[in-house]
Amino acid sequence: MITSGVTCRPLFLTEFIAIALEQHLNKIGDREKYLDYIANRPRVEKFNSHGLFTAGDEPLILNQVADEISAYTGNVWTPIISLRREDAARLGYDNALAWKALLSSKAMELAENLKIHPDHLKWYAAFHNESHHPHVHMVCYSPDPREGYLTRQGIRKMKSSLGNEIFRQELIPLYAEKSQRRDDLKEQAVQSMRELIRQMKSGILVSDRMEQLITYLAERLQNTSGKKQYGYLKADLKNMVDEIVDELGKDSRIAEAYRLWWETRGRIESIYTEIPLDSPPLSRCEDFKTIRNMVIQEALQVSSGTMTFEEPASVETALPEDTTADDIPSLDVTSEDEIAEPVYDFEEQPSRRASAGKSKSYHSWWTDEYKLAKKYLHGDEDAEIPQDLEQALSLFLAEAENGNPLALYDIGRMSAVGLGCEADSEKAHQWYAKALAKFHVAEEERPWKYTEYRIGKMYAAGLGTEQDYLQAADWFTLSADENYKYAQYSLGGLYYHGKGVEQDHGQALRLYTQAANQSFPYASFELGKMLQDGIGCEKNQEYSNRRFEEAFRGFTDLEQKSRDDKLQYRLGWMLLNGVGTEKDIPAAKKYFEKAATVGNPFACYQIAKLILSEQNANSEDVEKALGYLRQAVDAQNPYAAYFLGKLYEKGRHIPQNTAEAVRLFRLSAELENEYAAYRLGKLYLGGEGALKDVEEALRWLNFAADKKNQFAEYALGTLYFKGEDVTRDIPKALEYLKRSAAQGNQFAQHRLGKIYLMGEDAPKDVTAALQYLNASTDQGNQYAQYTLGKLYLMGKDVQKDKETAIRWFTLSAAQGNVYAQFFLDHMDSFKDPSVLLAGTRLLHHMSRIFADNAPPQGPSIPQIDRKRRLKLSEKKRAAGHARGDHEQSMSL
Repeated sequence: MITSGVTCRPLFLTEFIAIALEQHLNKIGDREKYLDYIANRPRVEKFNSHGLFTAGDEPLILNQVADEISAYTGNVWTPIISLRREDAARLGYDNALAWKALLSSKAMELAENLKIHPDHLKWYAAFHNESHHPHVHMVCYSPDPREGYLTRQGIRKMKSSLGNEIFRQELIPLYAEKSQRRDDLKEQAVQSMRELIRQMKSGILVSDRMEQLITYLAERLQNTSGKKQYGYLKADLKNMVDEIVDELGKDSRIAEAYRLWWETRGRIESIYTEIPLDSPPLSRCEDFKTIRNMVIQEALQVSSGTMTFEEPASVETALPEDTTADDIPSLDVTSEDEIAEPVYDFEEQPSRRASAGKSKSYHSWWTDEYKLAKKYLHGDEDAEIPQDLEQALSLFLAEAENGNPLALYDIGRMSAVGLGCEADSEKAHQWYAKALAKFHVAEEERPWKYTEYRIGKMYAAGLGTEQDYLQAADWFTLSADENYKYAQYSLGGLYYHGKGVEQDHGQALRLYTQAANQSFPYASFELGKMLQDGIGCEKNQEYSNRRFEEAFRGFTDLEQKSRDDKLQYRLGWMLLNGVGTEKDIPAAKKYFEKAATVGNPFACYQIAKLILSEQNANSEDVEKALGYLRQAVDAQNPYAAYFLGKLYEKGRHIPQNTAEAVRLFRLSAELENEYAAYRLGKLYLGGEGALKDVEEALRWLNFAADKKNQFAEYALGTLYFKGEDVTRDIPKALEYLKRSAAQGNQFAQHRLGKIYLMGEDAPKDVTAALQYLNASTDQGNQYAQYTLGKLYLMGKDVQKDKETAIRWFTLSAAQGNVYAQFFLDHMDSFKDPSVLLAGTRLLHHMSRIFADNAPPQGPSIPQIDRKRRLKLSEKKRAAGHARGDHEQSMSL
């Protein structure tokens, strides 16, 4: 039996190439005559006595081939490939040899698409050099009658393979143009669709007809047995569901979105076919059929009297913004490197705890050359010495040759951040190591609280050595025992954070107090924080304020003596935040700029934020701010890396680059920034800018949660509650949500309130629900306010109280909650708000369907009647087509 195609309208390459059969071929009765016809008909190009050819150079004996095919009992396919005369001449396909080479090269693909083993494929062809349409007849089959069948996908692949090869050079620009057209169409549609989806997500739907239909469907479903799904309903109920869907489609937002969606689909398909398709009613569009079962679910909720609390989709699906993290108080995690180096005091002489050993004058470290280098490093307005980093570096190098550890340390710092030289972390480490070695030599010669402190500082910060808090604590203790205020402060920090020693806030408070009583402003500042927060002591705001003021005066005095960038940063921070002094942003900015010029990473971060927050910042200012941020990132400042990552993530002041945001968040998280870890978890969870990686998301969210980050705890609770990306685990979800709620997270409090109200995933507990909801409303959460308003209006779990409901609705509506405003506007105009708001929930369902359902990228397959499809399928299987293949012919 010969399976053949029929003439059809080609798709993208209509004017170039077609596969068809001539109309009179159905009159040819058997295969032998067909082979004789294609091999000997007029205008066939012959090889010796006939025109039949196949791969290889062996001549074919026509009678043998005819006998072979005539005796064959399996399926035989006979495609015809035709070109226009001008195309065949231009492309070189106006002779049999060219076609022989083409078909020989494509034999493997033909076999694959005919589902024939490559070693089994038998094919023959003949070239007919017709005047208007030169073409090739083919005969294809397998010696094994059980092998070979043709699918719709196989036909499509053969068309594509032959067309791409014949028109290789001409297709490249055509496909590029087609792709660009499709992308342009998509982009045009996306912008409009996003706005419509936003309106659907945030809006409400008011329709008397919808209310009537849902009420009636709810009543009918109560008396319906069996599965409550669209496919199992009786015809009249299906019609009712369809009517609700079509009523939904009358909403102007959905109607416009559907029109736009179908128009985009049609314009994309017009690239492939010229046959336009009319849009069916919304209820009949296969791409939106999921809304039918959502209609049924809403009706079931109405019939069961289930309490619902409408919220925008973002509340349920998105993790909350960590808004507080935009202004992380970096002084909460101070590092040893943030403390200004002590100014030499000639009254502070080396200790005589050990034998004097070799006599050594430590005054030689603070030479005039070293002091001058420090002035060039920072600039000295009083001495009229401008900042000159290269001159400072030159003087430090001269001092370093004399073995001055202070100069060696300063060169290390300049090398680390690129001051007066190229930034080079390896060289910086070498300079720091030399400084540390010199401090050790000096300490061995003659113990001194100053060198002990400097050694401890380098171990604490990991400068010139591995970071080692245990060693740092030992060295600081030696110095602190000599009542050295710098060491007392630093040791207090280790006790406060539990680094190198067991955490002990009482011991930290004692050490800070000892240092502060020696007029040490850093310690006064830390005492102010502890008194303000009640850490290691009772809260005392008045005493806290006095300590902060004491710190500000002390920092000011120290800065006037040493012009140190760390002091300038401290002063800028206190002026910026109004701590210990009146808030003065211009003055803060000046201090930050001074500190930033010598690479202070904290100051670089703060001045960049100030510049970018200014409304009149020009492009030059923005570039300057970004330069400061990058400089701080290079210095391993976790807050700068986090902030710059957010700029890349949001595309603010800089082109959006989520991959770069991921890199920066990872860097910040690895530097122990819990906010960056949370952000990184969000990105990996959403697959934004990186492949979705739930394992990585959980890793970073757990990292942040272990540091008691309330947003990460809430995110993990939500993940385990929903069970979409992880196995659903309600006990674990409740644990994380309660941890987050205990830290005052209003989202977690609201969600817990709903969980205990609904009683589906945890035992119903109205008392606990009200406690959580009220805690959330205390923070102004509009969704919790709305929930309480509806609760008191419905009066199902609490005593009905219309006035209380109105009060909560009013508070929620004032924050833009459209549902709360809806209730205020319709307080006396409906009987059952759940029925009317079911339509609103369907509106939101549609927004998600539109958001997830982009118009198809290629031509759609026309739908035909089921019975006719079965009959066609039977005929085609008998003709050698595979089950489910609906295509009638091949065309390129």
